[in-house]
Amino acid sequence: MMKSTDKKLVVGLEIGTAKVCVLVGEVLPDGMINIIGIGNCLSRGMDKGGVNDLESVIKCVQRAVDQAELMADCQISSIYLALSGKHISCQNEIGMVPISEEEVTQGDVDSVMHTAKSVRVRDEHRILHVIPQEYAIDYQEGIKNPIGLCGVRMQAKVHLITCHNDMAKNIAKAVERCGLKVDQLIFSGLAASYAVLAEDERELGVCLIDIGAGTMDMTVYYNGALRHSKVIPYAGNVVTSDIAYAFGTPPSDAEAIKVRYGSALGNMIPKDDKVEVPSVGGRPPRSLQRQALAEVIEPRCAELLQLVQDEILQLQNKLRHQGVKHHLAAGIVLTGGAAQMNGLVGCAQKIFHTHQVRVATPLNITGLTDYVHKPDYSTVVGLLHYGKECHLGAESEIKKRFLTGYVLKRIHKWLKKEF
Repeated sequence: MMKSTDKKLVVGLEIGTAKVCVLVGEVLPDGMINIIGIGNCLSRGMDKGGVNDLESVIKCVQRAVDQAELMADCQISSIYLALSGKHISCQNEIGMVPISEEEVTQGDVDSVMHTAKSVRVRDEHRILHVIPQEYAIDYQEGIKNPIGLCGVRMQAKVHLITCHNDMAKNIAKAVERCGLKVDQLIFSGLAASYAVLAEDERELGVCLIDIGAGTMDMTVYYNGALRHSKVIPYAGNVVTSDIAYAFGTPPSDAEAIKVRYGSALGNMIPKDDKVEVPSVGGRPPRSLQRQALAEVIEPRCAELLQLVQDEILQLQNKLRHQGVKHHLAAGIVLTGGAAQMNGLVGCAQKIFHTHQVRVATPLNITGLTDYVHKPDYSTVVGLLHYGKECHLGAESEIKKRFLTGYVLKRIHKWLKKEF
């Protein structure tokens, strides 16, 4: 949100392990988001989704916000904030209520959602998202939108995403110390799915893996709904550490080498290719075969992706016991900064035993797309899409209240005339 503007603007903020990013987007009449401001800053004080140096995080956020305000020519007052970390957990729950009138109203939907989320969650945790999966009315199952349908009793299946209360408070505090309001905290993996997944992928069954520097956020969809969420606290930084230790090079140089010359598939590298590797302690740089670099990177990337595969197999096994057929027909979608590694698609095809693997960039955006049409902007663009949905929902509610009030006034005036 902005001060002093008539435009419909939303702002997203992602405080990652590697970078802090702010995006300012204008919601266009056709539903597209026009990116008008960007702020970036190397991240300090964050690790695996958690704050370990509050003052450093505050400085990074302020720097990124200042850049975005300057570019967008506006003053930012509130933001949608991404949240990740191994404290994020999920559970699927069911709620059931009697239908109050002859047909289902919004009040009935609100009531059944409230019932579904009224469950015990992990100690010190709070509910971050309540996401409807499907509804059932009496004997009819698999309903996407129950409003207006007739019945006696309604059931809702929902996906709950929870977070540790203190972890959420700490990251929100960094934003509030910059004089900003947090409109809503959003799970990073959910945000990324808003930016990169197509509707048919959600229907067929897909696993999205958002690979950052400190964490991998995975979300699994099928039949059009979110079924499973998970944060794995290992990601791109472990590959960088392996390179630094294997070749005795500073971590900052190891990151640059990984990005520029690394490959997650050794057989893609010509045997004669070489790379110069800086040394520590003032020692002269050395020449290294890229094949040797790939021999360090490939097994670690395979290990990271195997963690996701293990999670998918556990989920499928659980669903099989519940009698639910589940197949990832749309395969695997990779996004996030570390998804840009050469050869990662081929490595993922081997691990997941499917050719249905793609690297995704944000969809449905205009404006400064040259800057943000990259996998490492998926989460923060997703925050804008999420914010847009919240704005549209709020506007619809305001219009509904206005119309209701208007109709009641007209009836009141008519009754006065009659009597």
